[in-house]
Amino acid sequence: MRIPILKRLFVAFMLLLPFNLAAQQLVPIDSTIQEHVFGAKQIKWLPDSNGSLTLQQVMSQEYDRKFNENKAYYPQNYNLHTWYWYKIKVRFNQTMKGRDCLIEFFDQTTDDITAFIPDTNGNYISSRAGAKFNFKDRLFRHKNFEFKVLNYKKGEYTYYFRVKSVEQVNVIIVYRRIDYFIHYALTEYLTYGLFYGMILIFCFHNLLMFMAVKRLQYLFYVLYILSVGFYEMSVDGIAFQYLWPKSPAWNEYAYGIALYMISVFALIFTKELLQVKTRAKSLYNLINVVLVLRTLYFIYCFLFNKSFFIYKFVDAIPLAVAFYTGIKVWSEGFKPARFFVLGYTFLFIGFLIKLSVVLGLFPILNRVLGHYSLSLSFVLEMVFLSFSIGDQVRLLRREKDEAQEETIRQMAINVELKDSINRELEHQVKIRTAEVIQKSDEIIKQSHIIEEQNEELLATNEQLELQAAEISRMNQLLQKDNIQLKTNIEKVTDARALSTELSFEEFSAKYPDQETCYKFLSELKWANGYQCSRCGNNNYCGGRMPYSRRCTKCTYEESALQKTIFHNNRIPINKAFYLVYLMYTSKGTISSHQLSEKLEIRQSTCWSYAIRVKKAMAERKKESKKGSTQGWSKLVIENS
Repeated sequence: MRIPILKRLFVAFMLLLPFNLAAQQLVPIDSTIQEHVFGAKQIKWLPDSNGSLTLQQVMSQEYDRKFNENKAYYPQNYNLHTWYWYKIKVRFNQTMKGRDCLIEFFDQTTDDITAFIPDTNGNYISSRAGAKFNFKDRLFRHKNFEFKVLNYKKGEYTYYFRVKSVEQVNVIIVYRRIDYFIHYALTEYLTYGLFYGMILIFCFHNLLMFMAVKRLQYLFYVLYILSVGFYEMSVDGIAFQYLWPKSPAWNEYAYGIALYMISVFALIFTKELLQVKTRAKSLYNLINVVLVLRTLYFIYCFLFNKSFFIYKFVDAIPLAVAFYTGIKVWSEGFKPARFFVLGYTFLFIGFLIKLSVVLGLFPILNRVLGHYSLSLSFVLEMVFLSFSIGDQVRLLRREKDEAQEETIRQMAINVELKDSINRELEHQVKIRTAEVIQKSDEIIKQSHIIEEQNEELLATNEQLELQAAEISRMNQLLQKDNIQLKTNIEKVTDARALSTELSFEEFSAKYPDQETCYKFLSELKWANGYQCSRCGNNNYCGGRMPYSRRCTKCTYEESALQKTIFHNNRIPINKAFYLVYLMYTSKGTISSHQLSEKLEIRQSTCWSYAIRVKKAMAERKKESKKGSTQGWSKLVIENS
């Protein structure tokens, strides 16, 4: 009888042996341990496909054998439609009475966690938390999920956790003492404050730069940084805590919206900063295609299947395109791209470190560096992208200085040419004057001859008449030359007023008073003939106002200012002329403060006039052709 009994015991021992060899690692805890992160071999997991298992079933010997050993550093919910049970074993080496502690779950996107905490009598107390519940229902007002650990006596205890999430998460289980948790939470929130503070500072600085220079790259950079901040707040739980604590449904796809905004604004900012349209046309077209495809994917996810937002790797494609574009443009000699490439290099390094943490490849990185690597890389990227923008501004400033030097050189050439023309004209006048004097001497000599030769008086008189006619003809020629000289001087002055920057005193020499300005506007406005704006009649007479015209058919009177940019003008007309002239010569870059100083007019008035002139400049941009002689006057007449 003893032999069969021994055989049965041996068989039972052999059946239990494999499970004993794969026994779960016990974690010893005492009062000196402030924190412990449960890793490989310390966590076991069990899938619950339909979520029907109870705690009693899971604790039974049948299901206890079905628990799988965690081989990765952190277990994950590989099947998003399945519930998972996790268990850990802890041995308290001393009584923990009076030493409050807790169990914490890190991944803030975990939807549902039910913790079964044993008490000193072996009974289990359940508590529930997760991203799908309102934030106020948590044990602590903290972005992570915490469960209170009871005051234990010395001994071994097993904890069970039932977890469900709509996206793949790392099940990071941490034991902490309450006093250490408070220190850790304060430090972490201070770090987040510094991070988001840097984002706001970068945004404010670049927004001011956009308002100052009106370059779109600053605006897109601000939108990109805000998207980064929105994404970080969505994934680290800060947004849930402070922005939508009563709307947990947002947690499922808020990060997806943020990732879409990051991809879109990163690509648009890349196009603007690196001047991709002119430097790499093929990459410009590629970026546009990626923008369209990413937008279509986002619309599909948002309207039809929000679960697709979990595929975050999709956004690696737009960022990789931007990274490659920066490398390509830099290799072709565009220096500001070097900081752009350096910033994206840090971003991809941070992404790889974060990926290694998720996959548990390098456990040594699973602490501060691994957890905050992506945030740190975003900060470094923002810094180097700011350097890239500054480098481009310096490059543009240098090009502007070179253009100004070229303009000054051309102006000097024009002045020299004008002086040369004036000297030539003076020389011609002297020659003409000498000829006239010579002719006069000949006439005097002829007169003496006539006096001495009275007998030839009639013949001499006839000759004198001929000579007088010749003198008259030459005087007329001289008068025409003088008129032509005056006209040439006026044309040179006009050309200078239309192409170069004059002071107000120099400009006023051409347009000294209201009558001169009205006359100029009248000639410019009706250069192609008069036509009544009401009845279409072509005949007119003078109106009551200077240089206005009144229709002879319907008696409608139209002033010289009407249908021009100076309509309803409230400042001196010659100053209004000079304001348009300054806006034209500076290509619209002169500020309203500079206009106010030059014209001695209020800055608000200069600003409103500048807006009107900029609009006219934009409308006539296509009419601006090389060699045009209209200059600033082409902005005066409004398009009908």
